[in-house]
Amino acid sequence: MKKNFFLLALSLCTSVIYAQEFSLKEAIDYAIINNANHKNVVVDQQIADMKQKEVLGLWKPQLSASLDVKDYLQPPTAVFDGAKFPGSPAFLASLPIDDPQRYSKGSFQIQYNNTAGIQASQLIFNSDVLVAIQASKSYSELMQKNVDRSKVDITVAVTKAYYNVLISRERIKLLDAQLERVKKMLDDTKLLNEKGFVEKIDVDRVQLGYNNLVTEKEKIGRLVELTSALLKFQMGMDMQSTIVLKDSLDMNAPIQDLPIIKEKFDYSLRADYSMTQLQLHLMELDYKRNKLKWMPTIAAYSNFSTINMSPKFDPFNFGVQSSPIKQWYPLSLIGVTMNVPIWDGGQTYYKKQQAKLNVLKTQNTLQMMESGIDMDIKISSTTYQNALSSLTTQKENIQLAQKVYDVTKIKYEQGVGGISDVVNAEASLKEAQVNYFNAMYEYLVAKTDYEKATGLIK
Repeated sequence: MKKNFFLLALSLCTSVIYAQEFSLKEAIDYAIINNANHKNVVVDQQIADMKQKEVLGLWKPQLSASLDVKDYLQPPTAVFDGAKFPGSPAFLASLPIDDPQRYSKGSFQIQYNNTAGIQASQLIFNSDVLVAIQASKSYSELMQKNVDRSKVDITVAVTKAYYNVLISRERIKLLDAQLERVKKMLDDTKLLNEKGFVEKIDVDRVQLGYNNLVTEKEKIGRLVELTSALLKFQMGMDMQSTIVLKDSLDMNAPIQDLPIIKEKFDYSLRADYSMTQLQLHLMELDYKRNKLKWMPTIAAYSNFSTINMSPKFDPFNFGVQSSPIKQWYPLSLIGVTMNVPIWDGGQTYYKKQQAKLNVLKTQNTLQMMESGIDMDIKISSTTYQNALSSLTTQKENIQLAQKVYDVTKIKYEQGVGGISDVVNAEASLKEAQVNYFNAMYEYLVAKTDYEKATGLIK
């Protein structure tokens, strides 16, 4: 018994821990932080920032150090003409040029050679790097636009899922009220049947309606669970947690119309359009890069090193200055290098033409997007207006159906109407309520789609 009580208490505590309340705005904010797809988009933007800093590093001084230790297991052999060697016997010069006696061989290489140095370089001019720096900045901006677009997509998805849960829960509330009314009607009809005032078929009619409502409530209850799961999925929330919605639908709230765009739309308000604009800029930079391929690359460099040669392995010997094999000999140089492209078989020209065509292609994409956005706004505007009209009509219908039901019920209670009239009025009221909720959801979805199409969702 104690064990069961402990498990029950633990279960209740767990439910409390995982139960979280959200308004629509809070749900959107939560999704922006926790949605896995959006988190990856944010990471892509951070990678783009790091890439921009990496490219900037190409223009900064480059510094490196080196240590080279060589052991000549077989030193290189040199062959030299003895007649030309200082101090050689005079008769060697009288020998024919191909006489082997004129030549000697030997190695001037000491077995161990150690070199330590520092190298520095500074890029002075490189057209590729100049354009790459501009491109990396634009690419970082492109990834930021991608983050903005992802936020819009999450806002739309979470908003629709949130409204779906609200609608489903409101339908449950109305079904509970209907079940209560029909249950009372069923009890009253059974009582009247027992007293002989109504026939058994009247009881069956009411019982049939009641059974249908019970079944429908079970279906709607499962739908609420499904819509809640979809909302948690869009938010990136643990499926085992319990979500509580703070917002509710006010059925009596006045329906507000949205401003309809009549002037030319600013396409840059749409994140997807501004992303394509940045892609066009990147294509133009690529074209610029290929146009500047003929320009030279100039870089300055320096090298400071020291060399030690020894017949035995002793790379860290900084000893006797008077011994030629124990000294470290310095070597230093500075220089400027310039590389000028002259001819590459036409590769640069064709790359430039490809880049030019990519610019044209992206321009065509922008034009097509403008037409698509105009059509999107037109469709969403029409859908929104239709949904608004339908919601207004269904709101009036539900009021009329309620009046018909109230009058029919009063007439039945006064004995001037039949039970079938009440059952039909109840069914009409239920149908009007279902139609109203469907119209409400279509209105909320159309409103969200219109706000997305017109760039009102940021």
